Amino acid sequence: MKTLSDFYPKRILICQLRQLGDVILTTPAAHILRRLYPESEIHFLTEKRNGDILEGNPDITKIWRLDKKSLHPLHREIFWYRHVASQNFDLVIDFQQLPRIRWVVAFSGAQVRLSYTAPWYLKPLYTHTIPMQDGYAAMSKASILRVLGAEWHGERPRIYLAEEERKRMRDLLDALGLKQGQRLITLDTTHRRITRKWPTEHFARMVHLLLDQDPSLRFLPLWGPGEQKDAAELAALCPEKALILTPDMLNLREMAACIAEASLHIGNCSAPRHIAVAVDTPTCITLGATSQAWTFPSPEHQALASGLPCQPCNRNNCSVGCRCLKELSPQIVAAAALRLLNQFGRCPSGV
Repeated sequence: MKTLSDFYPKRILICQLRQLGDVILTTPAAHILRRLYPESEIHFLTEKRNGDILEGNPDITKIWRLDKKSLHPLHREIFWYRHVASQNFDLVIDFQQLPRIRWVVAFSGAQVRLSYTAPWYLKPLYTHTIPMQDGYAAMSKASILRVLGAEWHGERPRIYLAEEERKRMRDLLDALGLKQGQRLITLDTTHRRITRKWPTEHFARMVHLLLDQDPSLRFLPLWGPGEQKDAAELAALCPEKALILTPDMLNLREMAACIAEASLHIGNCSAPRHIAVAVDTPTCITLGATSQAWTFPSPEHQALASGLPCQPCNRNNCSVGCRCLKELSPQIVAAAALRLLNQFGRCPSGV
């Protein structure tokens, strides 16, 4: 591995196309780079749908949004990759090694092209590779910056919301019935993978248990494209007064602003948990196939698993009916949520 002790790039490109959670988990690396190279331009290449979550980030100079739908035919797509790569980057950091990123890396001609350990057929693309360290996902990503002499020191993901965005969501929650003295809990009951989706009836039972302990709690189900039915299923099983239901899907920044207003986020292992960490909202997460590597190492963030020998399997299908999720009881999650509320939850509005 070549040393880079005297290397100071003027222009840097971070490449993390997807998924949304992984894009959020790459923001600590951007912050470390900003601290290491305060005068440099730091660009970020991601998919169009993820770019909004990076808006307002002071560590990022420019966001390149890849719109797959507009890049047809192939020659147009390659032209766009060449255009991005032609920005005179001195340092390109590839966090995924996806085919679309490889075009940019190859065209860039950057002095340093950095990634994690690559298979033999990709090694010529990079000037430097290094094994990722095991542990919290954002730390693991940032660990490849050791080549540059940088280390992760607990930097958490960050989403930067404008006060106008926060106020707009406070006004929305007020219009939907959230009153002073009530604490909001955001719920993420959705997931496209059955091995990562805690049963809806468990969420509903947990809501009942929490209301028994604190009738002032209110719950906001979050949902994305094609997921409104999940919120409807939950609503059918919960007291009507307990839920704050949005008539339309929130966009990413609206979702982040609502989570920022919450005292606690409870949900599956998916992007909203990382949004919550990035806006300083405590989290209580149900784990099925995934591991603790996605949990920020701090006491206000807890991830619960039933502890079956097969966990974590990291599979998308299960031959034993997702016992790990079904056997994680609502009582256990409710008790953990109450502990987090009592210790870290924000005071009710108006108190």
